[in-house]
Amino acid sequence: MNAEKQAKYEARAKVIKAMAHPTRLFIVDELSRKTRSVSELTEMVGADVSTVSKHLSVLKNAGIVSDQKQGLSVYYSLRVPCVMNFFGCVETVLETTAGDHLQVLK
Repeated sequence: MNAEKQAKYEARAKVIKAMAHPTRLFIVDELSRKTRSVSELTEMVGADVSTVSKHLSVLKNAGIVSDQKQGLSVYYSLRVPCVMNFFGCVETVLETTAGDHLQVLK
């Protein structure tokens, strides 16, 4: 594999790794519905502000979310809503896998 291809796959892996946590998946799902403040997300997640901020930082560094400061609050939104297509694909994999397990049980 050449260096250009390697860099491309590493960039893809960074995005996938950024979503590879249940809390971050939850945050992405919530942000697909509407823009939310850090305090809203903190309440929804049920974790402390520093933990939620760390998750948001990972998502932001991967280019999945963007932030905007409004007064004393910071609001986050999905930078690329098409990331939800990935969720649909994951659901299809889970449904297919569940179907495979059912076939084994028969």
